[in-house]
Amino acid sequence: MPRSCFRLLSITLMSLLCACSLFESSAVKVTQQQLLARMAAHEEMLILDVRTAGEYSKGYIGNALNIDHREIAEHLTEIIAFKDKPVVVYCYSGMRAGLVEAKLIDRGFSKVQHLDGDWSAWQVAGLAVTMPGNPLID
Repeated sequence: MPRSCFRLLSITLMSLLCACSLFESSAVKVTQQQLLARMAAHEEMLILDVRTAGEYSKGYIGNALNIDHREIAEHLTEIIAFKDKPVVVYCYSGMRAGLVEAKLIDRGFSKVQHLDGDWSAWQVAGLAVTMPGNPLID
């Protein structure tokens, strides 16, 4: 491979890696099993699904509130009661959740957490899914 192509490829790869890190927040990671245990214990927390309404309509984690990541600023009054309580955020793969987590932290939410693996890993693990208007489906 010519030296200039290798250099261009290296720069492109580094740029992509840096761009991905921009979407990470300082939120604490929560495993699927930790979240399930906390849900079973009826811990007071907000599970925040920041996928689109269309994605949410195809299934979500029990009791999750859906607010599209693009609309979080407009809906802060709906979740302000959880400013000092755990807020577990997830999307499909993590990028949108990272953006929302950073916004929540910037606005003073003190216990923002990220579901490790997000919705995609939840589905792969075959964990319980709630459907709109239906009880929990295992």
